[in-house]
Amino acid sequence: KCDEGLFDLGIPVLGICYGMQLACQALGGKVDNTPSREYGRAMWDFVDRDSIFRGMQESEQVWMSHGDQVSQIADQFTAMAKTSTCPYAAIRHNERPVFGMQFHPEVTHTPHGGQILRNFVIDVCGCDGSWKLGDFADAAIESIRKQVGDKRVICGLSGGVDSSVVAALLYKAIGPQLSCILVDNGLLRKNEQQIVLEEFSNHFKTDLHVVEAEDRFLADLAGIDEPQEKRRRIGHAFIE
Repeated sequence: KCDEGLFDLGIPVLGICYGMQLACQALGGKVDNTPSREYGRAMWDFVDRDSIFRGMQESEQVWMSHGDQVSQIADQFTAMAKTSTCPYAAIRHNERPVFGMQFHPEVTHTPHGGQILRNFVIDVCGCDGSWKLGDFADAAIESIRKQVGDKRVICGLSGGVDSSVVAALLYKAIGPQLSCILVDNGLLRKNEQQIVLEEFSNHFKTDLHVVEAEDRFLADLAGIDEPQEKRRRIGHAFIE
């Protein structure tokens, strides 16, 4: 069960698959096992249109993946779409901005799922769609400059996505004030240290130091075969 207070906040809610079942159950509906389970492509038809389905055809292909489904909706809900075996493929609350979809709009097998999500974000939530990833980068760089000032920063660099993005943002924000440290713990892929050094040096002109710590890490892991304990020891060694 979910907290019923969630639906009293007045904020838009889109329940997808199990999320729809939770919303219906919390607000007076019923969820049951269905003898006609849906796993795969299905065709749905509109019962009652809404702006969330702006641009949709009367019949659309969607992707279903469920063994349970809503068998009864409360009086304050309206059915918007159905399939041959699912009478409540999509629903909406009559007074609150609460929507439910038994299918999955987020997967590529629902060809116009992206349009549905876009309609929810723009038409229901009231967003304008003007945000771009570049806006985030610019804001992050400006925030780093304000926070760091003229100080120096040390950044741990592994070559993975997370640390590489952080290092790139830091470099664009403070340039030569950045020093990166790559710890070779003996668990890197073959030639990974050299690949990281070459890639980073080709794009950023900043200090990059390598710490050879293979012996230390492998000694801490000797005789340990439990994965969680390995992770704990590796993390602890990095901190030390």
